[in-house]
Amino acid sequence: MTDYAAERAKLIAHLRREMGDKRVLEVMAHIPRELFVPENVRDQAYEDHPLPIGSEQTISQPYIIAYMTEQLELTGKEKVLELGTGSGYQTAILAELSQKVVSVERISGLLKSARALLTRLGYKNIELHQAWGALGWETGKPYDAIIVTAGAPKVPESLLEQLNVNGRLVIPVGDRLSQELYKVTKFEDSIDVKKLGGCRFVNLIGEDAWQN
Repeated sequence: MTDYAAERAKLIAHLRREMGDKRVLEVMAHIPRELFVPENVRDQAYEDHPLPIGSEQTISQPYIIAYMTEQLELTGKEKVLELGTGSGYQTAILAELSQKVVSVERISGLLKSARALLTRLGYKNIELHQAWGALGWETGKPYDAIIVTAGAPKVPESLLEQLNVNGRLVIPVGDRLSQELYKVTKFEDSIDVKKLGGCRFVNLIGEDAWQN
């Protein structure tokens, strides 16, 4: 049998050499990632690469999850919007680092299983919704931070509109095969865009993004 606690500790030790915000790793050190992946790939749960989770979707590489989370600069007081709940692993990390998480997922099967698991693990500050086309979740705006776990052809104006002043948006932007990770900070009358390096995500589907 796999000793998941030992494998998790090895992964966190590896990530400590790469990451600046140790709070993110402290949270990842006790979340059971193995529960967020299918049983047939569970033995790879703590390897530093993406894994399939069904419906042609993936759970991201642990390093990129930690890095994107770090770029949100969470202090524990924020309301965070997540686009792409997936299996719920990133959602759980955000829930432990912020006041409230609103997460949307377009694939109903993934949303159902993520809701069941996150509820079983005892999370009370997560609000999950089915995505129907428009990006984000308008009724919950404004958000202090937005994270997008799918690649977009551009920075969506609809997400900038939902972002609070001084809020941070982390999103992969590029073509359907590869993207650059952007960190966008919104100010009163301007935005600041920083490019953080290459990445590869599944496509962000919806209005103001890729069409299915």
